[in-house]
Amino acid sequence: MKVGIMGGTFDPLHMGHMLAAESARDTYSLDEVWFMPSHIPPHKHEAGVSSEDRLAMVQEAVQAHESFRTLDWEIARGGVSYTIETVRKLQQEFPQLELYFIIGADMVQFLPKWEGIEELVERLTFIGVGRPGTKLDLAVLPANIAEKVVLADMPQIDISSTMLRERAAEGKSIRYMVPEAVFNYVHRSGLYGVQPRSAD
Repeated sequence: MKVGIMGGTFDPLHMGHMLAAESARDTYSLDEVWFMPSHIPPHKHEAGVSSEDRLAMVQEAVQAHESFRTLDWEIARGGVSYTIETVRKLQQEFPQLELYFIIGADMVQFLPKWEGIEELVERLTFIGVGRPGTKLDLAVLPANIAEKVVLADMPQIDISSTMLRERAAEGKSIRYMVPEAVFNYVHRSGLYGVQPRSAD
């Protein structure tokens, strides 16, 4: 079975994440995509809301998709979330899986800095998904990494979690930029400075 891993802070999960996962699934005929929220990402600041809230938003957002799943391993493990540790465990638990790791094209250039990257490229293939204003140049990567990176195009949508947190804090709407389930969760729980209220 071909499984794509969609890692990230998901603070919050937005339509760009969903489009990236669906584009990778469709382009490379993945059987499933597993969304894996990180506990503390190694390359970013700590998340703005709790890991429990981020996990719940992902779970509610993906449950209606027949090929999307949520994996809570990194949050359950705690500490800094290193992909190599999770991939080792995945292949130990599910040795039959053919693994792909889905990342934004803007992150591909940083792959040489990833913890355990030499081992990672032996274990899986990276799918770099195109994002607005980003040109993917595999020539900047060492050959052994570049040969394990494939490309997937996605509809261009200029949304980031940072922008959404700022909009919410300013009292601006984030509806239609996040899945409806995430919008409702944010408003129900009063996240990102939003006043708690019933879903509308």
